[in-house]
Amino acid sequence: MRVLIVEDDERIVDFVQRGLKAEGYAVDVARNGLDAIALGAEGQFQVIILDLGLPDLNGREVCERLRNSGIGTPILMLTARDTVQDKVSGLRSGADDYMTKPFSFEELLARIEALMRRGGELKAEIRELQIADLILNLETHEVRRGEALIDLTPKEFALLECFMRMPGKVLSRTRILEQVWGYSADPLTNVVDVYIRQLRRKLDEDYDLKLLKTVRGYGYKLDAS
Repeated sequence: MRVLIVEDDERIVDFVQRGLKAEGYAVDVARNGLDAIALGAEGQFQVIILDLGLPDLNGREVCERLRNSGIGTPILMLTARDTVQDKVSGLRSGADDYMTKPFSFEELLARIEALMRRGGELKAEIRELQIADLILNLETHEVRRGEALIDLTPKEFALLECFMRMPGKVLSRTRILEQVWGYSADPLTNVVDVYIRQLRRKLDEDYDLKLLKTVRGYGYKLDAS
């Protein structure tokens, strides 16, 4: 998951970059509009965080040029300008969301995740997810490792899908509870650990390459490395 930050304020760049990297994102930085257009045109990012006030082009111009060149990457404008007209202008230039400074990182992260989900819905429907020889079919709900069919309960399937949509990313128990069980789940429950053990037994027990890994003090990740 790659995010492009377009921002010339080093304090904000450092703050956002450190936070996103801690969440498992790969982050690139452009400090002016022309660099942003060059990087954004590669189409390798899931979200672009775009400051409105840049040293060369302004954020609206950058956004318009990217959209005119056919780049559909979700764009979140991040700026100190908070008038209604500024917001309307930013959205009409092609931005998908608009957030004003100062801001909390938690809200920024939630908006990025929402844009990623929205961006995924606009793409061609994904039927299968794969990591190494593990394949999850979203239509048939079949899971295979190599040629072997793995029998999962609905909740185990949902847990595995959560991991496979974010390969290599460490997910905390709290985040897994929120995404698989919902916000009403008791954060003190050990249900996550129980299901992780069950899933690990089914996915990894008979294979040399272990995919479901514990990152002590942080959580779990699905990773083929």
